[in-house]
Amino acid sequence: SYCAKGASAPLPCGAGTYSDKTNLDSAGGCEGCPEGHACTTGSVAPVACRSGTFASGSRNAECEPCKAGSYQNATRAAGCVLCGLGSFCPVGASLELPAACEPGTYANVTDGDGIPDCFDCPAGSSCPGGAARPTQCAVGTIAPTERMEACDKCAGGTYQNDTGATSCRACEA
Repeated sequence: SYCAKGASAPLPCGAGTYSDKTNLDSAGGCEGCPEGHACTTGSVAPVACRSGTFASGSRNAECEPCKAGSYQNATRAAGCVLCGLGSFCPVGASLELPAACEPGTYANVTDGDGIPDCFDCPAGSSCPGGAARPTQCAVGTIAPTERMEACDKCAGGTYQNDTGATSCRACEA
């Protein structure tokens, strides 16, 4: 904190700054919070970001959770690492999780344990397995049932001009 000329009480260092010094006379004496750390209003020392979070640049008031699809296993991090193919990383992940979903299913986090659960691929989409999300069938293809690993091509004499379809249309003259 600091005391400006004529102050009636000490003022705290602002968010993103800190100071453990005494006799400061302005906010200019507060130091910027270093990268990989957070400093809330009134901080006397920077707090290191925990695993699964980061603070890029300086003067951060808080650490941000890693976005879905990325993770950070270190503390004091300035960024997150992209999750590898075949792995699953929910928001705030501190490690890559294996997403061993079988073909025709996909992974998703549904509860607080952070471990992906496998769900049936919806009709109109294909799911190759692993950590891949459902992909809508392209024009000319269909997935008539759930749990399709790949979309089927429409047979001769039929067509499909929409994506995400479950049936083909008959060719009409």
